[in-house]
Amino acid sequence: MKTRAVRLYDVNTLKLEEFELPPIKEDEILAKVISDSVCMSTYKAVIQGSKHKRVPENIAEHPTIMGHEFSGVIVEVGAKWQDQFKPGEKFAIQPALNYKGSPYAPGYSFEFFGGNATYTIIPQEVMELGFLLKYEGEAFYDASLSEPMSCIIGGFHANYHTETGKYVHHMGIVEGGKMALLAGVGPMGLGAIDYALHCNRRPGVLVVTDIDETRINRARTLFSEEHAKSCGVELIYVNTKELQDVPAYLNSLVGDTGYDDVFVYAPVRKIIEEADKILGKDGCMNFFAGPTDTEFSAAVNFYNIHYSPTHIMGSTGGNDDDMRESLEMSAKGLINPAVMITHVGGIDSAADAILDLPNIPGGKKLIYNGIDMPLTALEDFRAKGETNAFYKELADIIDKHKGLWSAEAERYLLNQLEK
Repeated sequence: MKTRAVRLYDVNTLKLEEFELPPIKEDEILAKVISDSVCMSTYKAVIQGSKHKRVPENIAEHPTIMGHEFSGVIVEVGAKWQDQFKPGEKFAIQPALNYKGSPYAPGYSFEFFGGNATYTIIPQEVMELGFLLKYEGEAFYDASLSEPMSCIIGGFHANYHTETGKYVHHMGIVEGGKMALLAGVGPMGLGAIDYALHCNRRPGVLVVTDIDETRINRARTLFSEEHAKSCGVELIYVNTKELQDVPAYLNSLVGDTGYDDVFVYAPVRKIIEEADKILGKDGCMNFFAGPTDTEFSAAVNFYNIHYSPTHIMGSTGGNDDDMRESLEMSAKGLINPAVMITHVGGIDSAADAILDLPNIPGGKKLIYNGIDMPLTALEDFRAKGETNAFYKELADIIDKHKGLWSAEAERYLLNQLEK
């Protein structure tokens, strides 16, 4: 079986190539990969090459396939797994394998296993761990984005609270409590708003901040205060750009009692220090945004940590249960991961998208591996449609879905372009 894949050979050296996959073994599965969303973690692996803990040292001779947020269809099942999986089933992958302590993962470490490929071989450890997840929904992008959504969900589950005089940690956000998402209207922040409004354990008050009014207005269009109220949540958007005392204003919104759960969605020292100042008694701050600076630090109030007591933690990913929750909620239409997508392209645009990722504005970049198409911002389809009927039809579909990517858009694109 031939595959077409983006492979890593060295620092900043990616190549889109067609090559022959070996026949699968009895404990492996051959799959067709439909979609993969580009993650900043992939960019970090590319700029570090084999210095990255997940990237092998021999990539010059055995290049690895990029991409770990992917979904597709099972094509062939080895004898060992034929009682559990069938050709034609849709799937998602939990990429954080940690198999027997190994850091290796799809999209970083494997010669024949990764998401930026038309076909891939899923190794036995994925099935052994239970990390090949069946997907019952329609849109493949929902399954691809179940990985970043699982990180968001994992953050909500990882927060914890205590009881005075008892040595217990109650896991999860405070139900009916006060929550703040700081720098919360980027792609992951939008996913967090969606989850906070529609999960089983919701805050009573949700304050979302940013410094860009355009981004805030887009978030409000997607998740209005009225809709939030129908979900039992008081949603408040705040542009903090011109505020002289951000913590004082945010605290005033909840009666100066502070917040139970505060999530920081940007690695900015000022935001972290503001988050620390709005924590109420037993409040938990989750530093969600991973910095690239290994010396990154911020000042926090240890008096409050000791006496209030406040908690500070970080979460960087989800587990397979979080992915299953995301897949189930997406399939039922309870959440819409499309709010994170701002660009769509074909496999021929994947390498450049990865290499230039920090400089491309917007949210998630979604790659469809079976097509060739320039990486295109959703808002640019209309202009391209002035001279191209294909782009015009996609622009019409996007407009019909509030400017979002959709299952209808995915169907049209694949029907028109997939080889």
